[in-house]
Amino acid sequence: MSEIVTERSGTILSVQFNRPEKKNALTVSMYETVADLLNAAAEDDGTRVVLLHGAGDAFSAGNDIADFLKNPPRGDDSPQSRFTEALMNFDKPLIAAVHGVAVGSGATMLTHCDFVYAAERSTFQLPFVKLAVVPELGTSYSLPAQLGYLAAADLILLGSPFDARRAAELGFVTRIVPDASVLSTAVETGQRLAQLPAGALQASKRLMKRFSREQTAAAVKAENLEFASRVRSADAKEALTAFLEKRRPDFSRTTTAPQAVNQ
Repeated sequence: MSEIVTERSGTILSVQFNRPEKKNALTVSMYETVADLLNAAAEDDGTRVVLLHGAGDAFSAGNDIADFLKNPPRGDDSPQSRFTEALMNFDKPLIAAVHGVAVGSGATMLTHCDFVYAAERSTFQLPFVKLAVVPELGTSYSLPAQLGYLAAADLILLGSPFDARRAAELGFVTRIVPDASVLSTAVETGQRLAQLPAGALQASKRLMKRFSREQTAAAVKAENLEFASRVRSADAKEALTAFLEKRRPDFSRTTTAPQAVNQ
């Protein structure tokens, strides 16, 4: 069974995360596949819109921790970095239909989308600090810029789950829709966008993002360096191991975290 399933409807390319038994947790190969799909779609005149959604009862639980421990990010050339770069540089409309959980990278990827429709019972979480690492996908810049610093600090530093209503209040999602119609709503928006002049649509997106892309790219570079350091810390090893063992982490015996990498 393919971990990424694509379907084309006219000029709309649907990309589905397809590990429902793992709540669509993302592996290295999935990051690479979606990055390749986005880069190919960017160059394909027959593709005007890309839609992201998840199989089963979740959008994405973020990194697959077991796979992550085997293949931790190693800087700017990692599959995660290629995925982030593909999202940042995608000029065509990008839509997400979110149901169930959107955690970690499953939530931060949404900051690169142009439309995010959230099912009423969807939940979100950015648990990076709890896992003894730092935010990724440029969200150390994009979330404060999008939501304001205090709201971003609440989501990132505490890392607590928040529901669709809170996400809508903060401007993290476009709109809340009934669970049963979240995908059809996203498809309807995709169809409307596909009927608009493609050149003007892409140019308008580039103009709106022209300054934030520079800042987000700088944030990604800084995050990659810091993440590569933090993920090898004693705190991170304890946090990730505890997650796999389904227990509460004990940070009382870990040593001081590594110093921040010079940037």
